Amino acid sequence: MTQSPDAAVACVGETMVSFIPSDGTALDATEKLGLDTAGAESNVAMYLADHGVDARWVSRLGDDAFGRRVLDHVRTAGVDVSAVRTHPSRPTGLLFKDRAKGGTKVSYYRHGSAASTMGRDVLDEEVMRTADLWHFTGITPALSASCRDLVEAAFSGEHPIVSFDVNYRPALWREPPGPLLRRLAQSADIVFVGLDEAQALWGDDLRDDDVRALLSSPSIVVVKDGANAATAFHGDDRTTVPALTVDVVEPVGAGDAFAAGFLFGWLRGESTERCLRRGHLTAASALSVTGDHGPLLDPALVDELLELSTQAWPDYSLTLFSRRI
Repeated sequence: MTQSPDAAVACVGETMVSFIPSDGTALDATEKLGLDTAGAESNVAMYLADHGVDARWVSRLGDDAFGRRVLDHVRTAGVDVSAVRTHPSRPTGLLFKDRAKGGTKVSYYRHGSAASTMGRDVLDEEVMRTADLWHFTGITPALSASCRDLVEAAFSGEHPIVSFDVNYRPALWREPPGPLLRRLAQSADIVFVGLDEAQALWGDDLRDDDVRALLSSPSIVVVKDGANAATAFHGDDRTTVPALTVDVVEPVGAGDAFAAGFLFGWLRGESTERCLRRGHLTAASALSVTGDHGPLLDPALVDELLELSTQAWPDYSLTLFSRRI
């Protein structure tokens, strides 16, 4: 594929309705719940659409009010949802966020959901066949045997460029997924993985160079080290860009936003350093809200930060510019 800002990206995976205490209290004490949507792949699609990319989301939803809510939310964000199908008897998945000490705890109610019925026939959808890049995550193969078959089929044989976010969710797996997720990552072209995820899956003492050694086949491997930095290995080259200081409202969704920002820069043919910066700046949008999808930073601010020297970049704090989001 020739990198192009006009390229189409198809993101495949489940999106759920999320319930979040809107009064800041714990789930077992709140009297008020707010509703939002949550799904790694649709998050990426929505942030890509925010950046002006032809973004498509492919999934299955229940024939219920939650499914209609999800579909409307993603479509309103500018994403092509023409390949989202409604299952007549399976429900839309749900999740509940509970603000506990040390972070947010997430409880899933997605077993037997409509999205878990996805199989390799998804690859026959026109929006998949005409896409230039496919984006999958390690969440989808954990949903069901047919979903695992879908992902394995997508990563084998003839296919467009494949982007894969490992996105390890321990609560979804009944068996250790390390070997499978490594094999899938090795079959992708662009891989995103958190250093903490890699350590949990493949070895407690791994560093970013070790992750690249384990994932030697992909053209690009991006290792994210939380609020510290992100390192991209492109061929034999290594590029590290520190994360900027951000006032964090909630971290959920930041990894999806980072992937979208990086992919947007990559589609534009930008340098690896610039792609990493776009990843960090897009992630700041997710960190600034309680949901998974927040507004992008002001374009003038983004242009200003993208032009900073390598030495000046780490000295900037996005807490100083939050009013310009």
